[in-house]
Amino acid sequence: MGKLKTFRGGVHPPENKELSEKIPIEYLSAPEKVIVALCQHLGVPSSPEVKKGDSVTRGQLIGSRNGFISLPSHSSVTGKVLSVENHALPHRRSGLCITIETESEEGDPVFEPWADFSAHSPEELIERIKLCGVCGMGGASFPTYVKLSPPPDKKIDILILNGVECEPYLTADDRLMLENTDDINLGMNILAYILGVKEFCIGIEANKPEAIKKLKASGADVVPLMVKYPQGAEKQLIDAVTNRKVPVGGLPMDVGVLVQNVGTAAAVAEAVRDGMPSIRRVTTVSGRGINKPGNFSTAIGTLFSGLIEKAGGYTDDAVRLISGGPMMGMAQFTDDVPVIKGTSGILALTSEELRDVAEGPCIGCAKCVDTCPMNLMPTDIARAAEYGKWEIADRLGALSCIACGSCSFVCPAGRYLIHHIKLAQDEIRANLQRVKGA
Repeated sequence: MGKLKTFRGGVHPPENKELSEKIPIEYLSAPEKVIVALCQHLGVPSSPEVKKGDSVTRGQLIGSRNGFISLPSHSSVTGKVLSVENHALPHRRSGLCITIETESEEGDPVFEPWADFSAHSPEELIERIKLCGVCGMGGASFPTYVKLSPPPDKKIDILILNGVECEPYLTADDRLMLENTDDINLGMNILAYILGVKEFCIGIEANKPEAIKKLKASGADVVPLMVKYPQGAEKQLIDAVTNRKVPVGGLPMDVGVLVQNVGTAAAVAEAVRDGMPSIRRVTTVSGRGINKPGNFSTAIGTLFSGLIEKAGGYTDDAVRLISGGPMMGMAQFTDDVPVIKGTSGILALTSEELRDVAEGPCIGCAKCVDTCPMNLMPTDIARAAEYGKWEIADRLGALSCIACGSCSFVCPAGRYLIHHIKLAQDEIRANLQRVKGA
């Protein structure tokens, strides 16, 4: 492969991908009921368009957009609405959800299938992607149509597909690249056509040699990357692939780059070619607290408990449930939460896989500084947050933190660095909102 590209800083947590990386994607039929959240994406939740007792069909609009950064919600099944009420969610304490009793998964395309995307204008394709509710499938869940509509003064000249999947345990994107190569290529070409870019590539870590080989054989321009966390973070991926540095407080568009996840590209292909909204996704269920780890194509709204049951259930020594990866994922207090568009993984971990240590005082070793991919001083930001010095935390760059957790991972004193920094971010943003509202 030659010299592998990467970024400054980062860490090497145990990968643990061997638990599921060889397991092909298993297509699961929808469960007896699905719970479709109206707040699956970053931004304003959609507004319900159905009520209890209504009949809905697969792909039907059940929640309408509610602002510029918002997406519609669609039913993943044909059935009857049982309720429209708050329910526990994996990425927030709770939110409005539509519970649907499943009758079937049959249904015609919601929109006209477009076999030749180039017969349509970029504006028509962006509108289709918006109406199909496509968002980032890598976890951030930012509405894709917004990313594809940069201001006129922000010229995009490079498109990067993110096939890094640097979080330990997760293998859904790896399997998607191996098994849905054509969809990813089609989606990449649609995105490049919309943006009018001639240069586009896929960044993949070197621990996915079969995916690299398969995509190269398909004609895709693949950039092999060093195995290092968080190689898949947008700014670090851009740095590694293009050597362009996104400025502090800036966005990828500021350096002429747009990044999309490989799962998002596949969802774009389905929206354009098949006329079907984003109502399914591939999710890894793994960890040594799971009897039979695997990768599953599942209907949006399937409960975590149902997926875990399909993966053989919990082992007797499972102690923690996480949505996403172990570095940036969120611990769950229940498995009675539904799969949303950003659910890349569900992990059940044993005590041997956890690092639960008592927090001690900083020993001044500077390991957190050496590993921070954003060149911050994590220990100083965390100390300011502990004492409620939000202005100092802000000046130290708290809002530039990408919450990757590298600092906490390497801290020999077990400092809850990322916890304190996230608290600082919340307080700084709340203060900014108060100032705006004054």
